[in-house]
Amino acid sequence: METEHRKIIHVDMDAFFASVEQLDNPSLRGKPIAVGGSEKRGVIAAASYEARKFGVRSAMSSALAAKKCPDLIFVKHRFDRYKEVSAQIREIFLEYTDLVEPLSLDEAYLDVTANWQNHSSATEIAREIRGKILERTGLTASAGISINKFTAKLASDINKPNGQKTIKPAEVIPFLEKLPIKDFFGVGKATAEKMKSWGIFNGYQLKQHSLAFLKRNFGKSGEHYYHIVRGIHNSPVRPNRTRKSIGTERTYSQNKTSQAEVLEGLLVIAHELENRIARSKKIGHTITLKIKFSDFTVQTRSKTVDLALSKKDDFWPIVVDLVEENPTKKSIRLLGLTLSNLSDIQQETIQQEAQLKLTF
Repeated sequence: METEHRKIIHVDMDAFFASVEQLDNPSLRGKPIAVGGSEKRGVIAAASYEARKFGVRSAMSSALAAKKCPDLIFVKHRFDRYKEVSAQIREIFLEYTDLVEPLSLDEAYLDVTANWQNHSSATEIAREIRGKILERTGLTASAGISINKFTAKLASDINKPNGQKTIKPAEVIPFLEKLPIKDFFGVGKATAEKMKSWGIFNGYQLKQHSLAFLKRNFGKSGEHYYHIVRGIHNSPVRPNRTRKSIGTERTYSQNKTSQAEVLEGLLVIAHELENRIARSKKIGHTITLKIKFSDFTVQTRSKTVDLALSKKDDFWPIVVDLVEENPTKKSIRLLGLTLSNLSDIQQETIQQEAQLKLTF
């Protein structure tokens, strides 16, 4: 009897932030643009395909991007607009399944095993979803279809942009055997180098090693490598992923050199964080201060309190303490604040009421 496999689709929007900007501003179409940063400072959040031809990528410094592409156009990000379009796309997903796991504003996993629309295949569902995204938003998406999240995500990159790839059950093992070791989920740069020293350059070579060998040399991850190269990746599509933190940060065109300048910058960030917390309907108990110095070294400082934090007036004294506890003489190029250890406002209220009943 043939094994019944799950039908997983990974949908990934094509150069999402940049594509939204080109959609809304026709004068930018066909031109190399970068969202975020500026010609001299900051980090690129997204690059159009025209810019990618020059080697411009997200997370690249603006200065390096400008060197690679002298005609690069820098565009200020508009996250509210991206969220608006992302919500439209999410509504399309929910027409086909309630098992939707967003990874970010521009990509998500869908489990369409249940086949609500009675389509002949998951491949056809992915094609129809991509068509509806284009029709309703004017944007293109790519998709990968396979038996698990890992291979579906790999597949979505194969025919980008505006394409899709299906890796059928019988094709999964041959595909994984040819896959470069660096492309396996959970294999970082250091692990890849370690594997290469043992002659492991692809999935087939990884497969020749026993479970005992992999566990002995890679600990708990060894078991993951053993199974994933055999197409075993049973992680379900989780529609209710728990948000772990809410944060915001800013890169400055001129380095901050005094504590007064740092606090002035953080006050602006604190206002923005308060607004984001309000929109999320969350509260938290841990505040983290992030500092990136002019030499690009990064330092974080955190404090956890019993008080439920959501308002600037509640967490600002903590921010000040974190700044003052370790004054620095180095100039600063980036500051950020993050609220973590989150819970829902309603859940926190119920817990506090229960504690009051116990107290009295």
